[in-house]
Amino acid sequence: MNAFSNDAAPLFTAVSGSVRHLFQLLRCINFATKAQVRITPEGLRFTVEESRVVQGIAFLEKSLFTSYSYAPPANSQTADDDEADDTAVFQISLTALLETLQIFGVNEIKDRWASRDPAYGGITGALGRGGGPAAFRDPVLGVKGVCRLSYAAKGEPLCVLLEEAGVTTTCELVTYEPEYQEEIPLQRDALTLKIIMRSNWLHDAVNELSSTSPSRLTIAASPSAPYLVLSSNGPLGSAAIEFSKDQQLLETFQVPKRTVNTYKHSLIKEAARAMSLASKVSIRGDEQGVLSLQFMIEVEDFGVSFVEFRFVAFLPEDGEDEWESNEEVS
Repeated sequence: MNAFSNDAAPLFTAVSGSVRHLFQLLRCINFATKAQVRITPEGLRFTVEESRVVQGIAFLEKSLFTSYSYAPPANSQTADDDEADDTAVFQISLTALLETLQIFGVNEIKDRWASRDPAYGGITGALGRGGGPAAFRDPVLGVKGVCRLSYAAKGEPLCVLLEEAGVTTTCELVTYEPEYQEEIPLQRDALTLKIIMRSNWLHDAVNELSSTSPSRLTIAASPSAPYLVLSSNGPLGSAAIEFSKDQQLLETFQVPKRTVNTYKHSLIKEAARAMSLASKVSIRGDEQGVLSLQFMIEVEDFGVSFVEFRFVAFLPEDGEDEWESNEEVS
């Protein structure tokens, strides 16, 4: 079935006046081949994960689209359900979707970190020190294109229709049954830290720590000095970066007691693209060591969008070096 045909009204349709905005936001979580898509009345939620230790979540609010229509499936409520589930969930190839969205090409130049660490490269280079909407402007992204999305029913493909400069292309992406239902849980009622700061400062810090080729990154926060310390240790040495509690640096700082957790550095770097584009980042951690990095990304003419990463703390196995989790950061 072609979801753009007039045979039956599709379950979901949406139109975006700029395919580039969708491309840039989804590219932030492009560290896995498949993405789980949840269609809701409020927008589209794309989730990718790796081995249940890291998840990337991009929420495309309906305000990003010039039109957005979603009719929940008729079987969204069963006799055993107390409440109706007004969402449609499926998996698609994120790689294929991104390739489709850039069929007409995306003009990009290297960002200011590309020459220092290739792993951080590939972001549009019109970013200022605060990141943000410059990455979404036409001189960087090229001519605007129109993107139409449609999903007819469960089991049907996700149809993507692109229009630009009088040229129209239609692609149908195969949908799959969802493989996972739950996000990595963050205990919001048991947070051990909540910090809001400019995203590019976090990006610079992680980038500097990469110089030691570390396998782990430790985050230590305390209600007294030193307030926030990021540290790493690798074959090329050790490094630590300390942030003061100045409100100009840390907009929000809520740390009731000292907390130290270690994460795989390679997983933290998966969020580098979002760090580059975002203007602010909210850093939260709970008692189980789950780390949430929520990035606020400003999209010109469309307001703000949010991309979130969640990480499970590193737990060393028997006989493995435990310096990261036991080290006292001065």
